Amino acid sequence: MLAVGEKFPELLGLDQDGREVKLSDFSGKKLVVYFYPKDNTSGCTAEACNLRDHYAALKQAGYEVIGVSKDGAASHRKFIEKQSLPFSLIADTETTLNQEAGVWAEKKLYGRSYMGTLRTTFLIDENGIIERVIDKVDTKNHASQILGK
Repeated sequence: MLAVGEKFPELLGLDQDGREVKLSDFSGKKLVVYFYPKDNTSGCTAEACNLRDHYAALKQAGYEVIGVSKDGAASHRKFIEKQSLPFSLIADTETTLNQEAGVWAEKKLYGRSYMGTLRTTFLIDENGIIERVIDKVDTKNHASQILGK
């Protein structure tokens, strides 16, 4: 997994509208990049809605927010619309960014092993350097974790 002090990958991927998103697009701004397993599931919806509900406070603290999952652009558009999300979601369908960040890993559920996204958030400074990694995400209180409250 990428660690504090490392540079985050430049190419983030394509957003819900098919636009290429790069780290350099946010040059001079702090960035929250949060990885989550799947659109429209209970934990992922709770996390996205918590970030939505505290988006003004995150912006006030200087953060832009980007979500990343392996869902496609159409799924992301529906998720954004249904939950009124004010931030973009990266459609990492090939898990390229998941793998570069080190959050694509073997998981177990009911004794079955499968590959999936480890729910992880990277806080990135104005120069693209990772300041903090949150790997124990509290989906219902994630904005507070980010803001250190």
